[in-house]
Amino acid sequence: MAIGLVPVRDNRRAGRKKKLTGVSSSRWTGAMTRASEDQYQLSMRCLYDECAGLRRAIGRITRRLAVPCGQRTGRVRGYRDQGERFQKQRRLQALEVRLAVVEERIAQGRPSVVVGGGRLVKMRHHLADARLTAEDWRTRWDAARLFLTADGESGAPHGNYTISVDPADGSVTIVLPEPLRHLANAPRGRYRLACTVAFHHRRQEWLDRACVNQAVRYDITCDPVRGRWYLDASWSAPKIVLRSPEEIRAAGGRLLAVDLNADHLAAYVLDPHGNPVGEPLTVPLELTGPASRRDGRLRAAVTSLIKMARTHGCAGIVIENLGFTDARHTGRETMGRGWRGKAFRRTVAGIPTARFRERLRGMAYHQGLVVVAVDPAYTSRWGDTHWRRPLDDQSKTTVTRHHAAAVAIGRRALGHRIRRRPGVTACDRRIAQRRATGQTASVPRARGTTSPPRTTGTPPEGGKTSWSRSDQLVLFPAPRTVRGAPGARHHTPGPEYVDSANTGPQH
Repeated sequence: MAIGLVPVRDNRRAGRKKKLTGVSSSRWTGAMTRASEDQYQLSMRCLYDECAGLRRAIGRITRRLAVPCGQRTGRVRGYRDQGERFQKQRRLQALEVRLAVVEERIAQGRPSVVVGGGRLVKMRHHLADARLTAEDWRTRWDAARLFLTADGESGAPHGNYTISVDPADGSVTIVLPEPLRHLANAPRGRYRLACTVAFHHRRQEWLDRACVNQAVRYDITCDPVRGRWYLDASWSAPKIVLRSPEEIRAAGGRLLAVDLNADHLAAYVLDPHGNPVGEPLTVPLELTGPASRRDGRLRAAVTSLIKMARTHGCAGIVIENLGFTDARHTGRETMGRGWRGKAFRRTVAGIPTARFRERLRGMAYHQGLVVVAVDPAYTSRWGDTHWRRPLDDQSKTTVTRHHAAAVAIGRRALGHRIRRRPGVTACDRRIAQRRATGQTASVPRARGTTSPPRTTGTPPEGGKTSWSRSDQLVLFPAPRTVRGAPGARHHTPGPEYVDSANTGPQH
């Protein structure tokens, strides 16, 4: 923080690490300096994002303030009345003050970082509202600021020299820093914990790495609410070269197209030609409660999508490259006003676009599935216009506009056009005959022209017209068989259709 915003080569991390090594160890100081550098870079990126959002909001309000109340200049609409305009002027002043503070922090290169979390710091001044005592808050604060992380290294015993876990019995040993070496109860300045650990999730992958001394990172955390300690293991996954959408299409693979919504995921399976396969798929998505619960439900929904892709033999999953960053900053000016606009903005803010994309990308990568993000422009509108009704006609379940949007998303990923030509042939030609403009169509020819069929005989007795091939011109001579004789009994085939260019109105 004291150095400020400098290039990576000038951040003096090596000097800081060397200074801390005298009171600790090189491995502990390496982990601490790396974590602090990562936190600093993340905080700077957050400042840049906040600055960009404030500038967008200020620009939007400024353009609307330049238009008189109740009027419109081009595509910019002024505010409704003087009262609303006055409130927007006050908000503009507040945003400009916030922008000045953020720009000053960026210029100095010193973001605001609170080890343990700013929310927990504010909670200290409202213990009664949080239903905590000073001792309980101190316990949570110490647990949040605790740092016990050791990066792995290949070749070290069981993949990590600082925190080592024996795969045979689950025992954990920790290398103590130099000032705490007198507390060691194991050789070479190590401390052996009295308890053992066991990994249940992806245990076999951890064993494969720990038994051959490949790098494994360990993090020790404390949960003061439950009174438990946890040991997390992580490692880098091997790099896999996944196929591109063009390669999937050339190989005849399927794709699972997904449309993200506030309360569910609408999906459809598409073949390489962009045709929907099977029935529409829906995954419920209820994102309520604390952050840990919302993240767990989001992971469960992603797991369901991966299972669906595996069940239907899909090679990848297609999603929209959504981002509501601009809408969150300028939503008050572009997403309506009043309680309806507020409800709509709350719904948009609740859609986990970035988190869903990151969770899906990480989980699908380990399953060998490709994640394709496409442009979301007009997918919902064109999907509802061109695909919802045909899909609803051939599906046993109800097809919503979100399922139709999923089809549009998948077709865009495969390189096909989304919009269908007006009047394209329906799924069942026996029920509906809708053909595209300019295509050949089966239409009867107009009566009284020189082209067949044209009746030349007189109606038989009874006043009813009985069509037969003997009534046509010589271009279609009458058959000489008994079945085709004029008096033979046979089923009336109805008017004969010929393929001709659809150049005029149908009769």
